[in-house]
Amino acid sequence: MDFAPTREQDDIQRAIEALCSRFDADYWRNKDEKGGFPQDFHAALAEAGWLGVAMPAEYGGAGLGISEAAVMMRTIAESGAGMSGASAVHMNIFGLHPVVINGTDEQKRRFLPPLIEGKHKACFAVTEPDAGLNTLKLKTRAVRKGDRYVVNGRKMWISTAQVADRMLLLARTAEPDAAAPTRGLTLFYCAFDRKRIEAREIAKHGRKAVDSNALFIDDLEIPAEDRIGEEGRGFEYILHGMNPERVLIAAEAVGIGRAALKRAALYAKERIVFNRPIGQNQGVQHPLAERWIELEAANLMMQKAGWLYDQGRPCGAEANAAKYLCGEAGYRACETAMLTHGGMGYSKEYHVERYLREVMLTRIAPISPQLILSFIAEKVLGLPKSY
Repeated sequence: MDFAPTREQDDIQRAIEALCSRFDADYWRNKDEKGGFPQDFHAALAEAGWLGVAMPAEYGGAGLGISEAAVMMRTIAESGAGMSGASAVHMNIFGLHPVVINGTDEQKRRFLPPLIEGKHKACFAVTEPDAGLNTLKLKTRAVRKGDRYVVNGRKMWISTAQVADRMLLLARTAEPDAAAPTRGLTLFYCAFDRKRIEAREIAKHGRKAVDSNALFIDDLEIPAEDRIGEEGRGFEYILHGMNPERVLIAAEAVGIGRAALKRAALYAKERIVFNRPIGQNQGVQHPLAERWIELEAANLMMQKAGWLYDQGRPCGAEANAAKYLCGEAGYRACETAMLTHGGMGYSKEYHVERYLREVMLTRIAPISPQLILSFIAEKVLGLPKSY
């Protein structure tokens, strides 16, 4: 058992820290206040070649694993970028994994290089307002008409749709079949045609630099050559991206938790009340120490899940556990950082209120804590399915 990061992982962390130093906490506070996609940050990562960290080398990527991608995403969040910075590039890291696994060579040559080079931005259009996490109940329809599919329907909570050039879309091509419930959904990677797709930005709690949207799709035409894999097997294909996504979200939660904890410890050393720094009081020290312990323990589970995935081993339980533990630990760290600052925690000057708002996302998305617990209860403990 070797718990030391590889030399390559250390190099990645140092390189990302250096790049992120050009985008300090004040940069992200400004983005949070004014909104607007962090194009210059995205472009800097693209120029340095980081958007393809986990993409195949033959298409311009680095060909590294999810473990290395997790180091990158954790470091971005920990730099002070939080979930705003991480979400700006999250889709690039894992989103087209179903294309990498199930796409043709022609599709990979056509789709992957522009994403890696930063020429294209993509969004992930699966969730719908009436289905929520029950993906098998999706209603958006794709009807085959000659060499094209015509799509109509709605999608909900679609990040980066305001700036996306392409869309990974899951749509129904056949009625649900009780005998084969996972069949009937088809995956596409298509152009984001704004004449046929209305993206309404959702005013929301949390990150403002990266948009979330409701999509209204009206007679969107998709060439058949933009279909990924076989018709009706799209749900099966997107499963390939779920475990790595959980690992990356977990890494981001640890990163933002560390960023908050670092600021809280600094404030506790500098804030003088009753002629002594508040960090000298065990009532302040102990919660901060507990948060460090929780973050480090959660980080180990995240690393284990990433390692298992990169080794081609089953990792569903570990990836879900990592997402659960890191989401909770990240949230508790940001909450404690806010409490350590007292009233000043409400001030945007100290950044921790932004971290607390943003970290909530890591608990909710892409799967709720309750569904993770149900998964562990059923798949690991062998208990009856509860839903």
